[in-house]
This record gives sequence, structure tokens and C-alpha cells, in this order.
Amino acid sequence: MTISVNSSFDSGNIEVIEASDSGDIQLKIRKDTGSDFLQWFHFSVSGLRGKSCKVSIVNAGETSYPKGWEGYDVASSIDREFWYRTPTEYDGQVLSWQFEATSDVIWFAYFAPYSMEQHADLIAASATCEAVDYRNLGSTHQNRSIDYLNIKALPTTTSNTLSDKPRKQLWVIGRQHPGESMAEWWMEGWLDRLLDTDDASSRALREIADIHVVPNMNPDGSYLGNLRTNALGVNLNREWESPSLEKSPEVYHVKARMQQTGIDLSLDVHGDEALPYNFIAGPEGIIGWTDERDAELIAFKRTWAALNPDFQTTHGYPRTPAGKANLTICSSQLAHSFGCLAMTLEMPFKDTLDTPRPFSGWSAERSMRLGASFVDAAHLALTGRLLS
Repeated sequence: MTISVNSSFDSGNIEVIEASDSGDIQLKIRKDTGSDFLQWFHFSVSGLRGKSCKVSIVNAGETSYPKGWEGYDVASSIDREFWYRTPTEYDGQVLSWQFEATSDVIWFAYFAPYSMEQHADLIAASATCEAVDYRNLGSTHQNRSIDYLNIKALPTTTSNTLSDKPRKQLWVIGRQHPGESMAEWWMEGWLDRLLDTDDASSRALREIADIHVVPNMNPDGSYLGNLRTNALGVNLNREWESPSLEKSPEVYHVKARMQQTGIDLSLDVHGDEALPYNFIAGPEGIIGWTDERDAELIAFKRTWAALNPDFQTTHGYPRTPAGKANLTICSSQLAHSFGCLAMTLEMPFKDTLDTPRPFSGWSAERSMRLGASFVDAAHLALTGRLLS
């Protein structure tokens, strides 16, 4: 059989330089639509069975985050359901891996993909649950819907002791950067548990809070196989100070809804290319940040680490100096505008160094479990019971 490389599908990204029947495959990552960002890849190789193959991505050293290849192993699958890691080498310019093909076709990706078909299934399953209102907040440049879920208390479980108190407003958004597909796996785990009516913690959280969820902020970029931008080449997480319908309708419509509801607590879910840890980036650099708010942020991180050992508090980004926050970034803008605890979760593309699982690395399944554990963390935060 002739070896063939294909990326003409949802979230596909690769350019073929050479794919010889000897098993030597030379590839390049394509840039984001209308942008110079590049790092995400997703493609299949067929005609392999019984062959020894070597895949080389020759422009890995020219990508947006070349440090991301250090210690990285490629995500691989023969059925597109279970993804495992194939050992990978990086020489400073070329990312490569070798394998013995046991299947006629195999898929490779920067991280386990989350397709727009999976997204549609997630929305459909969530929207049919009790006390969940679905809304299309608006349309993207390519006319895809900006899907939003408003999750309220279950009518049969609302506590009389809490019904006279103002309800908290919790916002959770993900995948502003479409190549960070672990964010939507996290969302699936979060929603699966949050909407489980037999889960006591989920019911308790829904009793006290209206929960607002946008599982995929960037459907165009997700479908196009982009790393960080929408269909217009715009990085959505630099649009929060003054979004526009022309450049960033995704942020424009979501922020408009946030202004209607208010926010008491928010989480923006991302992935980080270089750091092999799960961590929170906070808005410490905004004007008006206080010792009390800093203590709340530290307590939240400490609490989540106690709930899920895959989360940690030692490693992360350096603290932004006081008054130097970038207000175009979601969490800083929301903390500034609403006076709330607004955080960015970063998950790795690699394995976690402190809780390693070499065969799978950081995975879709582990992302989902971290998402599920946020139910407890959010409930403790909104009821003032974080670990001190």
C-alpha cells in the first residue's frame, strides 16, 4: 500500500513535504489562519501496516513555543478514542518519532483532539438536563454558534434555608485558544459531574449558584486546526478590554452576557505548551488587588491541590507586579471589572512531572477528572470554606 498523510478533517493541521513508501515521512505544521502562530498539529497516516516508520516535523524549531517540545511525547491513536504517547525526540529544530505500524491507519496530534462533533454532542447532552437553559449567544465569523449553558438549581432540591440569599454567579469558559483541546476535555468532566443529580456536591453547588458555561469560546479556530486564533487570526485572550463584532464576536457576545449576570467567581480553562504542571494564573497585577483577595486566591489553589493531587501550587507563571496587569486578558479584565476572584487554569501538553503517567502523559481522561474536581473547589469557594 502507498503511504498517505491526511489532515482534511475537523481540527486537522499538517503540510506534507514527503511521504515515501520506505516509511520516511517529512511534514510541516501550518500556521494559524491569518496569523503567524503555529504549534497545533493533527493528522492521520495510512498504508502503514507492517512497516517501520519515522515521522519528522521539520519546522518544530520555528513554532511559537519551541520549549514545548522539550520532554514532549506525541499523542497517538489507532481508533480515535483512546490516545497514548509515542516517545518523541527533538533536536532543536526537528520533532521526530519512530514506530512499528500494527494498523493500516494511525492518528497523531499535539494533544488528544476534541472535535466540533464531540462539542455538539456535549451541548446536546447538557441542554436536555433538568434546569439547564441553552442559548446561542451569537455567531462567529464563519457563522458557527457561540454555545452557552445556564445551569440553575434543581427545583426539587433547593434548600429553604438558602432560598432567601442572593445567588452567586459562577462563570466557566474554555478553549479561547483552540489548540488547547485539553480545555474542552476538562469541560466534559466538569459538566458530567455538575449535571449528575445523584452527586451531592453538584446539587449543593447548584443550590447556591447560577452557573454559566461556555465550553468552547473559539469554534472556528477549533475546526480550522488553529493553535491560538479565530478565523480572522485574532487571539481572543487579548480582546477582553474592548472586544468588537468585527474582530472578536466570540468575546463580544460572552462579555455582554457576563455584564447582564455579574460574576462572583470565574475560571478560564487553558493549556500551557512548556510547563509540565497544572496551575492557576491569577490576576494579582490589577489595580486594587488587596491582601484579602490574595489570601483568597492562595486558599483556592491550596484547596484544589488537596482535592486533586494532579493540581499543584509550587510551579506556575511569575506574579505580575502590582498595577501591571494586562487588562486585555480575560481573568485580569474580569477581576478588574467585577471585583471577583477570576482565575486562569493552565494544564500541560506533556506529562505532569509531579504525578507522571508516562504511557498516557497528561491526557483527556485526566483533564476530565480535574474538571470534575472543580465542583468541590467551586462550592467551597462560594461558601467561604476554602483551606486557610
